Amino acid sequence: MSPPYRGQFRMRMYERENFGGQMHELMDDCDSIQDRYRIRCNSARVESGAWVLYEKPNYKGYQYILSPGEYTDNQLWMGFNDSIKSCRAIKNLRLYERPDFGGQMVEWAEDCPSVYEAFKFREVYSCMVTHGAWAFYELPNYRGRQYFLERGEYPRHTDWSATSAAVGSFRRITEF
Repeated sequence: MSPPYRGQFRMRMYERENFGGQMHELMDDCDSIQDRYRIRCNSARVESGAWVLYEKPNYKGYQYILSPGEYTDNQLWMGFNDSIKSCRAIKNLRLYERPDFGGQMVEWAEDCPSVYEAFKFREVYSCMVTHGAWAFYELPNYRGRQYFLERGEYPRHTDWSATSAAVGSFRRITEF
């Protein structure tokens, strides 16, 4: 079963250059593009999120990192050929609805103005920051008390100095 981050990551892979030929939309990791879709990848549109493309199945071989944008041919991501066999979305943050990394888990990589609208829960009891630094806000739309989180594990909301597990929104800290 895929983790519940569908919709936040979206990439369209095309069989031919300039978005021609057969197209497949990916919204989660794929360990074998050839087995699942039976196409080669000569162009791509990254709608949201960042992705790592791999030359071989099971996330092995040369790696190419794509950010949102249009790639009309594999030369734009410095690819040697159309041999893209697996890919994965780059996630930065894991949120849990229970302490000690229990309950429902979601992975995220972008700003979130409303935790409830995105995940259907209002409280975050634990989290793991796998990349970057983040600001959690007590209320939606980046309001209320703020909490700074950097790379690491936070088994309980008190580990980021919060007095309650209420997290209404969060965003990446990109400038210091």
